[in-house]
Amino acid sequence: MKVLLINGSPRTDGCVSRALSEVAETLEKEGIETERINIGNKDIRGCIACGYCKKNGKCVFDDIVNQTAEKFKDADGLIVGAPVYYGSPNGSVLSFMDRLFYSSPFSKQMKVGAAVVSARRGGNTSSFDVLNKYFTISGMPIASSTYWNMVHGFTKEDVEKDKEGLQTMRNLGRNVAFLIKAINAEREKSGLPEVERGEFTSFPDGK
Repeated sequence: MKVLLINGSPRTDGCVSRALSEVAETLEKEGIETERINIGNKDIRGCIACGYCKKNGKCVFDDIVNQTAEKFKDADGLIVGAPVYYGSPNGSVLSFMDRLFYSSPFSKQMKVGAAVVSARRGGNTSSFDVLNKYFTISGMPIASSTYWNMVHGFTKEDVEKDKEGLQTMRNLGRNVAFLIKAINAEREKSGLPEVERGEFTSFPDGK
């Protein structure tokens, strides 16, 4: 069992990293393997709607997105961490998530998802909401905690003082581990839930 942790901050050892480390340490204690991928300091462009991925099963831009997709395919969970810029996740994370979820052809059903956000003061809840939508459209159960998955601080030393935030990260790690174990047990017993794909509402006649 394995979880990918995506650090979307350009600061690979900053506030987001500190929060993800707390989650990762807890997951490891629960017997879940983790892998950290730093994407915030990479050159990641947005989707250009070229359609290449539909024909070839991967994004036309062969970068960290395609590399992560190969690992995501075999993972049991994905936790994405992002700093908050102007009340929203930073642009690199949004470009990364758009392309990762749109271009990868494999099913993400029942892979556990979680978002972690970090801000000095405001914008955490709106950023948290944005990131969770990638999971809900993909049939991925979202792991919750004892508060919204966020930490506060301008530096990682500040985050050390956010005792409740770090507690939230540890509880998140335990809940992610529990969900993965429970889903794997039920998958072995009964398989995955049926997914219907026949209907597509577009109202092309304008009615």
